[in-house]
Amino acid sequence: MLGRVNVVTWNVNSIRQRLPRLIAMLERHDPDVVCLQETKLTDDAFPFDELRDAGYHSTSYGQRAYNGVAVASKQPIETIARGFPGDPVPDEARLLAVRTGDLMVASVYAVNGKSVGDAAYEVKLAWFDALRSWVSTLDRSIQVLLAGDFNVAPDDRDVHDPERWRGKNLASEPERDRIRALEALGLIDLGREAAGDTTGPFTFWDYRAGAFHRGWGLRIDLVLGSAPLASRLGSVEVDREERKPTAGEGKPSDHAPVILRLR
Repeated sequence: MLGRVNVVTWNVNSIRQRLPRLIAMLERHDPDVVCLQETKLTDDAFPFDELRDAGYHSTSYGQRAYNGVAVASKQPIETIARGFPGDPVPDEARLLAVRTGDLMVASVYAVNGKSVGDAAYEVKLAWFDALRSWVSTLDRSIQVLLAGDFNVAPDDRDVHDPERWRGKNLASEPERDRIRALEALGLIDLGREAAGDTTGPFTFWDYRAGAFHRGWGLRIDLVLGSAPLASRLGSVEVDREERKPTAGEGKPSDHAPVILRLR
């Protein structure tokens, strides 16, 4: 995969509902690689034909009604992992890793955690610990990208109101520590690298309370890259237009696509 490469990651919150918007997004941004999360369907129901017609090879790790991750690429795909060892919720489809061109790409959909103190929150922390152990086995001297919905805002620049979110699920210190643990392995938060010391850009806005129009966003959709991949960083952008109800066919996802451009 030589020259400029565009990678999009997007939590579509049901690929069945968002398929017209997905096809329109592919036409608009012409990405080389696409990571999708919350596809919410089994592999046999995945729209392989529609993506092939749009010019993409694709592979899915799905389940009915919940979770589900997928990768599409203009180049052939070799699947290398569906899930990872030690996953505390092994029946949930949350990570799909592939090789495509000269990239190793993982589409990631982290456990949400519900709320601090909930049993699901402890599962979330254990999930991240197991993810870190798996990442530690990867060859990070090559171009590795983990892209997706991590359900963690890495620091106060990544929430619209740091005090309101202090200690809450998605922004608590134990969760942020898990992102820092991935960074300690040599993965670089390319979104933060591109944005510098500014707030956002946000990638998620709750459907409730008019959050999008009020600017009540979070940056929880991340692109984490190894040093060789980070050396090619051009830009990271968020397609906020896609979050608008009027911007496409049907209701939008509560997440916007994140576009990583590599030199």
